[in-house]
Amino acid sequence: MRIIAGSARGRNLKSPKGMSTRPTSDRVREALFNIINPYLADCRFLDLFSGTGAVGIEALSRGAAKAVLVEKDRSTAKIILDNLDLCRLKENAEVLTLDVAKAISLLGQRGESFDIIFLDPPYKKGFEQPTIAAVLSQDILAPQGIVIVESNKVDLPPERVEALCAYRREKYGDTALTFYRYDIKGER
Repeated sequence: MRIIAGSARGRNLKSPKGMSTRPTSDRVREALFNIINPYLADCRFLDLFSGTGAVGIEALSRGAAKAVLVEKDRSTAKIILDNLDLCRLKENAEVLTLDVAKAISLLGQRGESFDIIFLDPPYKKGFEQPTIAAVLSQDILAPQGIVIVESNKVDLPPERVEALCAYRREKYGDTALTFYRYDIKGER
């Protein structure tokens, strides 16, 4: 697994041994960043269920001002820190070794706000809707922000979660990306 573009382009990332994580493939990551590229410059990026950190690190490499990466497994979070060092992007990143719900609560308490929130929870476990609801309840999505959910293509998240509406879905093999934003009326 490697960084596809930007300041860390071509750097190979470490990943944990075994099947404890399911990294976002290079193909899906490249498609994702082609879609969100217009919104990346100087954005604040939140990577939930980070795994190796490849998505958050790719965002930093391509110009995000800050990335917060959340991974509850300590050994996997250590790999994220190593990957940030390897890519020389550690100064603009924060790694939270917490359960996603606790991390979202902490970020809300700190008054943080993110332009892009990416979540790649374990497939077919039902984490998508409660995680998005927590993001909304803690008010950590910027008014013009985007939430992106990676899921299995046969287990898609709902079209609407409270004030967020899915406005785009893309499928790549067994993987789907669903893009959400506040509804057209701008209701929050």
